[in-house]
Amino acid sequence: MKNIIYILLFVWGGMLHAQQWHENYDEALAQAAGEDKPIILVFSGSDWCAPCIRLKKHIFDSDAFKTFAAEHYVLYNADFPRKKKNQLPQDKLNRNKSLAENYNPKGYFPLVVVLDKNENVLGTTGFVARTKPEKYIKTINKFLK
Repeated sequence: MKNIIYILLFVWGGMLHAQQWHENYDEALAQAAGEDKPIILVFSGSDWCAPCIRLKKHIFDSDAFKTFAAEHYVLYNADFPRKKKNQLPQDKLNRNKSLAENYNPKGYFPLVVVLDKNENVLGTTGFVARTKPEKYIKTINKFLK
């Protein structure tokens, strides 16, 4: 019984500090408005864009970013996979295309756009090789000032 309690506490505690990447952009907007948080909108090609894959692996999947983002940002990944097995539902693909028209008209990948809760662009960045998660967080936070 003790082991079950420890496992539940570990899982529950981990969920509190895990970042939440929204599957639905409208839900991300609602959360940003409700919690008065900025949105990190990421344009990526998860199965073909090498810098996108590195950005996810080295920055977004890091414990430092996960913990910080969970408390300070709302996250949405506008993904554009190419492999047939990774294709998105049509409604999500259409939404991502619409976001790209508004926020990434030149088609840069990866592109990280920081928006306020009203969808105003505060700043943009991409992936810089050999950047530590803490430095990346500082870069993104500079857009909020």
